[in-house]
Amino acid sequence: MTMKKLLIAFAGLLAFLYLVNPTMGLFEFLPDNLPLVGNVDEATATMVLLGVLRYFGWDLTNLFSERKALDLGRA
Repeated sequence: MTMKKLLIAFAGLLAFLYLVNPTMGLFEFLPDNLPLVGNVDEATATMVLLGVLRYFGWDLTNLFSERKALDLGRA
């Protein structure tokens, strides 16, 4: 594994651990009770985790998008 892939995997692991929240809310960058900005740190960790998963071939960003029907009649 190259150094770049190792650093990306480490960033994904940190983002996952931040989202799992093993400290039970004792360690947070932004407290959740702050209006409008309380969940920005979790949103950022989610974006990092989705980006890491996409880098390694698991694109989950279109998981909930509307599926388009296949048009087999057109050439």
